[in-house]
Amino acid sequence: MNASDNNKINLLDFSLDKLTDFFQQRSEKPFRAKQVIKWLHQMNVDNFDAMSNLSKALRESLAADCIIKAPEIITDQASQDGTHKWLLRLDDGNCIETVFIPEGDRGTLCVSSQVGCALDCTFCSTARQGFSRNLTVAEIIGQLWIAKRTLQPDPKASRVITNVVMMGMGEPMLNFENVIDAMQLMLDDNAYGLSKRRVTLSTSGVVPAIDKLAERLNVALALSLHAPNDALRDKLVPLNKKYPIKEVLAACQRYLDNVDSVREKITIEYVLLAGVNDSDAHAHELADLLKNLPCKINLIPFNPFPKTQYQTSSNNRIHRFKDILVQRGCVTTRRKTRGEDIDAACGQLAGKFKDRSRRKIHFARIEQGEQQ
Repeated sequence: MNASDNNKINLLDFSLDKLTDFFQQRSEKPFRAKQVIKWLHQMNVDNFDAMSNLSKALRESLAADCIIKAPEIITDQASQDGTHKWLLRLDDGNCIETVFIPEGDRGTLCVSSQVGCALDCTFCSTARQGFSRNLTVAEIIGQLWIAKRTLQPDPKASRVITNVVMMGMGEPMLNFENVIDAMQLMLDDNAYGLSKRRVTLSTSGVVPAIDKLAERLNVALALSLHAPNDALRDKLVPLNKKYPIKEVLAACQRYLDNVDSVREKITIEYVLLAGVNDSDAHAHELADLLKNLPCKINLIPFNPFPKTQYQTSSNNRIHRFKDILVQRGCVTTRRKTRGEDIDAACGQLAGKFKDRSRRKIHFARIEQGEQQ
C-alpha cells in the first residue's frame, strides 16, 4: 500500500447497506452500491478501471478517495490432502491464518475473526499466542476474497468455496459487529450468495452475544463445549467461569427458538484429550447433558502443537466414545483431520503477532460483560 493510500476508504469494509449509505452521502444513486458490491465480491476486481458499468467520472472519484485492499498473502501452503493454508499479513504487520478444506463436492473455508484470541483455552495453539486485536470487516471478508480469487480465478466457473465457518483464530462473538457485517456479505446474493445453511459461526459460549445474534442474523451455530461438566470446562475453557454450561446451553436453545433456524440442531464441538475428557463416564455425562438440546456432536481428535500438555486420544478410545453417544441416541460424527502436515488442522492455527499484550485487558472486559 502506498503512503497516499493510508487515508483512503477501503470498500471491502462495507456491507451492502453501509455501501448504499456511502454512495448516498456522495449524492450517488443507491443502486451503485449493488454494482460495486458485485464487482468487488463476485468478480474479485481490485481496481476501479475494471468497473465498466460505472461512469468514468465516478470511477475516477472512487479511485481518488477509496481503495480495494485485502490482507497480503505471505505464504500459500498446500497439504497432501488438498488443504490450503494462507498466512496473511495485515497493514499493521500482524499475521493471521486462513484454511481451505476440500472434500468431495464441498469446499469449506475456515475464517479468522481476531489477531490471536483472549479466551486462553488450554488445548488451542492460537490461544497460546496471545491476543492483539479484532479484525476489521475488510480483514475478515478479505480472507474469503483472497481464497476465492486464488482458487477460482474465473469468476464464472463453478463455485469452489461452498461453505464458510467462523472457526479460525479468535472468538467471533467478541468481534460482533465486524463479524456480522462480514457474514452479511457472505450471504448477500450481490456478493458471495452463500446459503444460510452453509455459513457457520462457532463460539465458546458468549451468552449475551448468542442472544444478540438471534436478533441480527440467521446462520448455523456451533458451540465449542469440550467438557460435560463445569469443573472440567473451567480448566479447558476459562470463559466457562463467566458463562457456565447451563447458561450457555440455555442460550443455544433460545437461539433455535428465536430464529427461523436454518438448521434444527446446534453443532456441539468436542475436542478429545487423552485421559482428560474422553472416558466412558464423560461420554455418558455428555449424553445426559445434551439430551434435551437439539444438537449433533462433532468429535474432534486433538491436534498436537509444540509444548502442549495434552495428547491425542487413541482411535479405539475415540470409537468407544462415539459408540456410547450413538447408543444413547446422540447424532454424532467424527471430524476427519485435514491439513495436519501444514499445521492447518483444528486448533493449530497460530499466525504471527506484533503485540500479544492485550489478552488480560481484553479478558477483563469479557468478565465485565463487554463486547467489542
